Amino acid sequence: MDCKKDLKVINNIMPKMDVFSHGIWTGILCKIANKKIKKKLNLWLSVFFGVFPDVFSFAMLFIWLISQITFGNLGFKDMPKLDETEPAVQDKLSIFDLTSTLYSLSHSLFVFLIVFLIVTLILKQPLLEMLGWLFHIIIDIPTHSYKFYPTPFLWPFSSWKFNGISWGTPWFMILNVSAIVIMILVLRKNGWLKKVI
Repeated sequence: MDCKKDLKVINNIMPKMDVFSHGIWTGILCKIANKKIKKKLNLWLSVFFGVFPDVFSFAMLFIWLISQITFGNLGFKDMPKLDETEPAVQDKLSIFDLTSTLYSLSHSLFVFLIVFLIVTLILKQPLLEMLGWLFHIIIDIPTHSYKFYPTPFLWPFSSWKFNGISWGTPWFMILNVSAIVIMILVLRKNGWLKKVI
């Protein structure tokens, strides 16, 4: 296995998801909300729900990839290119079909609403930390393009997806990270954030 070539190819096979930004933005929102509401939100539970849709969607694929590479069944160069994995194409590996299905489930406003209502009924009160999941979906709608996992927020009732700006676009990534840094500095200046999230 040629490690240099394999490492170059990894960009074409691993899901390009900005899970960290979802977690940080959810944490920032939680900190702001906790200054405005009486019953404080659990920061780490909010962050968990902020990253949940992507972790739920891509964890199985990641585990599968690592196991295939570890046991020598697959090299990075053997994997389909990014544009060959989504939308799921027939005659491709079933793990990509599974990933697309899990992505649709976890990025649907309707699925979120149903799960949120069920949890509310069980707990007899809303678990507001779950709004991190909703926030994730809302952020993803304009920040995913047709090229890679456009957000199926209307699934299963419609397959329509918004063709937004890919969050992986360099200028957008710079803008996103800059906005995160500014928000953290503002929270620290106002005393709302004692330590980095």
